[in-house]
Amino acid sequence: MHNVGYVGYAAQRSARIALSALSALVAFFSMAAFAADAPQSAAGAPLERAPDTMQARVMGCAACHGAHGEGTDNDYFPRLSGKPAGYLYNQLLAFRDGRRKYPPMNYLLAYLPDAYLKQIADYFAAERPPFPPPAPVTADAKTLDLGKTLVTKGDASRKIPACVTCHGASMTGMEPAIPGLLGLHADYLSAQLGAWRYGTRTTFAPDCMRQISQLLSERDITAIAAYLASLPAPANPSPVAAGSLKMPLACGSVQH
Repeated sequence: MHNVGYVGYAAQRSARIALSALSALVAFFSMAAFAADAPQSAAGAPLERAPDTMQARVMGCAACHGAHGEGTDNDYFPRLSGKPAGYLYNQLLAFRDGRRKYPPMNYLLAYLPDAYLKQIADYFAAERPPFPPPAPVTADAKTLDLGKTLVTKGDASRKIPACVTCHGASMTGMEPAIPGLLGLHADYLSAQLGAWRYGTRTTFAPDCMRQISQLLSERDITAIAAYLASLPAPANPSPVAAGSLKMPLACGSVQH
């Protein structure tokens, strides 16, 4: 089922799951906001405002991404912890400003200011919960071999660069704005490549990931996602330092 139709199915299923979580979160925050705005309780005693702590701010993230950004066992919600703060900040801005389409995230972030989003990005970037072991591999050996080739070598005949040239030999990403690709489910990875391919995930021009994803076949996407999802985390999963990798393409998301 890992094809273009499946990418659409995955996105729809993900949206249904997240909308259920969103409904509960909206109800919770609506009640909290009502209580905070009310000057007195029914008995006349002043009501105490909820503290504005980072733990309180990320409650809306924890339902899908885990309290520390470690991810969950749901295939369609990614791990956030340890990714470069610049990358996380760019994604929050993209959801808020509509460059990345996903209704629950678009709704949650619609009115949040830049500084608020930057603090959330910094919080998750600094978190370092352990990586779980990779999920059991379901792809066949031929698919994994193709994925490994595309990730580590690319395909020069089709002008497809290797994933490692930007994301690093250990796939841990590079500061300040290139994400690691470890600890992610194959379905999530496949859905994101499909989103770039069909324009529901975009960034500032030049949009290098859209350029690359449009060169990939459905089989390529399945193979890359399966191989990346099979990789264990290295001893040091931190992103490499800025400038450590020579990128083969200009990427607008890195320049902002």
